[in-house]
Amino acid sequence: MALYLIAFNDEWVPDLTLDQLRERGMSARAVIDEMTAEGVFVFSDGGLDASTAICSVDPSSGSPVFTDGPFVETKEHLGGFAVVDAADDDAARYWAGRIAVAVGWPQEVHRFPHRVGLRTDSDTQSEALS
Repeated sequence: MALYLIAFNDEWVPDLTLDQLRERGMSARAVIDEMTAEGVFVFSDGGLDASTAICSVDPSSGSPVFTDGPFVETKEHLGGFAVVDAADDDAARYWAGRIAVAVGWPQEVHRFPHRVGLRTDSDTQSEALS
């Protein structure tokens, strides 16, 4: 199993009415419920854009310097995401496809590369016993 991020940029969402957004949200919720039942769902959230930013952090002095801005100018904002623990790339693609169809806009899939390095010996032993 590996962790995957399934995400979309807010800019990829077409202009929709509030009712249409609610309908898409209910469709996405049904897919998340299905992922939960299959044991692959880890976490999801969304609605992140410039209005949700708390601060920026600059480490260039060797210590973190926190400021309320200015923030890096960007045209892209994370619209929403789900983290899934899928068996392989094909399984992650399957769930991303389910989400994309449910909401009606594109999704990206990213594999977190360092999952194996974070496992402990007891994790490996537990997997060998199951």
